[in-house]
Amino acid sequence: MTDAESLLSTPLSTTAGQPMRVAVYSRIAQGIRSGAFPVGSALPRETEIGTALRVSRTVIREALMLLEEDGLISTRRGVGRFVTASVPRLGLEGLRPFEVVLAGEQSPLTVDASPMLLQPNTEFVSDHLNLEAEANAWFRESVLHRAGEPVAIVQEHLPAGRYLGDSHPLISAALPRAAEAQATLLAGIQEICGPVLTMASCQITPSIIGASRGKQLNLLETDPVLILTQVAEADSAPIYLAKCIISSIVGPLTVIQSPTT
Repeated sequence: MTDAESLLSTPLSTTAGQPMRVAVYSRIAQGIRSGAFPVGSALPRETEIGTALRVSRTVIREALMLLEEDGLISTRRGVGRFVTASVPRLGLEGLRPFEVVLAGEQSPLTVDASPMLLQPNTEFVSDHLNLEAEANAWFRESVLHRAGEPVAIVQEHLPAGRYLGDSHPLISAALPRAAEAQATLLAGIQEICGPVLTMASCQITPSIIGASRGKQLNLLETDPVLILTQVAEADSAPIYLAKCIISSIVGPLTVIQSPTT
């Protein structure tokens, strides 16, 4: 059995509220990025994928359209669908966990995550998540390592209690499981819930590390860093806030730009 056949023969697993097309998209994208579907190779036909994954042809077609929109596959009319010759590597324009954004092609990052804590609201959190003053928020800090060297600190915030449970029960239910993994909360939420966070902004600010954070990253307190402040939305409301403090040893960060029309 080939890697592609093995990938497609594994039953799909979805969570409540996750569209089936997203699960199919994720499975095929995983195969493309892992090399199970090599660059330039032809994908199986819609009917073959549908039979293997036990989903309808309509769902397969919707997932393939998403893959084409993201530049992972292309269609040759009358011939079939093919993996693109060069699979795009997303930069900061993609809503992805920071450990994925900052990882190099040959340098995956590991995450040293602290326990998730319930904390009183702060002005920083309230301003970005539009929370009332009396609201509490979940907080988690992680240190990202590359080759054993600390390269970034990620501080994540989500509303707590009814502020999350009433408006986003799927995320609320998934949060304890997401916090169990040695990964950022965003990675856990996306893994469990799929793309429930649908819109995000990321502000980039140059700064210096300071004494306490400098110790965490083995830097002098006056060393320069980049601070990425990310706010993600679900159902058009801000629900996730993260601050990522990045050491200069990470290297350049990519933003893929396209011409406006």
